[in-house]
Amino acid sequence: MPADQILTIFGASGDLTERKLIPALYALKQRGLLPENFAVLGTGRTKMTDEEFRKKIESKGEEYDNDFLAMLHYMPLDPLDPENYYKLREKLRKLDHNMRVKGNYIFYLATPPLLYETVAEGLAAAGLNHNEAEGGFKKLVIEKPFGYSLETAKKLNQVLQLYFDESQLYRIDHYLGKETAQNILVFRFANGIFEPLWNRNYIDHIQITSAESIGVENRGGYYDTAGALRDMVQNHLLELVALAAMEPPAGFDADSIRNETVKVFQSIKPLSSNDIKNNVIRGQYIASKIKGEEIAAYRSEKGVDPASRTETFVALKFFIDNWRWGGIPFFIRTGKRLPTRVTEIVVRFKNTPHRLFRSIFDDESGPNQLIIRIQPDEGILLRFALKEPGAGYTVKNASLNFHYSSLGEQRLPEAYERLIYDCMMGDSTLYTRGDALEACWKFIDPILNAWKDDPTVKMFGYPAGTWGPEEADGLMNSNGQHWRYPCKNLTDDDNFCEL
Repeated sequence: MPADQILTIFGASGDLTERKLIPALYALKQRGLLPENFAVLGTGRTKMTDEEFRKKIESKGEEYDNDFLAMLHYMPLDPLDPENYYKLREKLRKLDHNMRVKGNYIFYLATPPLLYETVAEGLAAAGLNHNEAEGGFKKLVIEKPFGYSLETAKKLNQVLQLYFDESQLYRIDHYLGKETAQNILVFRFANGIFEPLWNRNYIDHIQITSAESIGVENRGGYYDTAGALRDMVQNHLLELVALAAMEPPAGFDADSIRNETVKVFQSIKPLSSNDIKNNVIRGQYIASKIKGEEIAAYRSEKGVDPASRTETFVALKFFIDNWRWGGIPFFIRTGKRLPTRVTEIVVRFKNTPHRLFRSIFDDESGPNQLIIRIQPDEGILLRFALKEPGAGYTVKNASLNFHYSSLGEQRLPEAYERLIYDCMMGDSTLYTRGDALEACWKFIDPILNAWKDDPTVKMFGYPAGTWGPEEADGLMNSNGQHWRYPCKNLTDDDNFCEL
């Protein structure tokens, strides 16, 4: 059970608080995982009383009990006004006195990134940044995006570390809060049948796909300044690469695990200018018709520059230069307006040394595959070959399936639920460390710079509802490598899409 504490949310009147944070906290309460003495103090520029804040939260359709609503408090606060942080300190002291939480405070930054440094400085000026001698802790949770480039990420790290120790900083990546992402570690390191095969000798390649069927929705203004590489690859997908590629940690604790993930990022082979042209494909969705509905092109979306060069799709091939993975390619692709919503890791094993059934078992379906589904239907699937019943040796694919949904009534916690609870407990295992973040930016920055400075780097269009530019298939044309497609293009006549 976490210690008694107060969670202060900056930007509490925004969408993230109502859609993710409050439901996660209520789920923790329902599971009996909130401290006996606990309060949420929402802050924001919107003027509201405690009761108005509670009614606003209730109006979103969730049914919260009165005991939980009584935990919610609010104070109007302009984060740009330094005096407001002293008022916040007094408000926290009053709540602390009533609830006896002994100075244990978490500050959650659900604000635009431009305010991160300002809020950290304001908290420090009011003395709300130091752990207290009698045991009171102070923690700062930072949402993504964490920086816009390597330079800005380094600067943000330096500023935050002026006011908070690294042990107090919790850089959140909700992908790491997903149950299947965490299960990768258990799957690899608790099963003696897989880890001996988890290396360059037996694995042909690893591919990670994160597809979204929706467009940019109402986030065109933000997305046009970010793009798929910054929004997805730099954080979420590289973190999944680290879980799939890391060495066994010395122990199952935060430092040991995060030490190994940093080593993976530091071992990624930098991409040369030639690599960026040949091994990185960027695309942007164009107008199409899906199931009779006209889908607008990205450049026609609200808030998007009509001449935008922002990528809504990116695929890349790279290598990890270490003993385990030397010479084995890793592939990543992510995009908007693809045929379905799915995130999965595909581990493709090498062919048998002598392929007895080559004539009746094509290269694409032949090799064994381990598919780790992160979302939406969380689970693990192992594909292998079996003989069809009857005469002859007709070979077909078979699968061993595990779905979390098969566990019956056992509820699968939401990512934010797990991550908030871990922060309350002081467990930073699933949070990104500063050096890991900078190592990821160090790999991504040359790609962004090439796209910005080199007009010969192409942008490919792809119809909404397809699996991105055809050129992305060219990344995997060697040695019988292919992308795994969970479903067909939605622009096909049969409109088939089944996970």
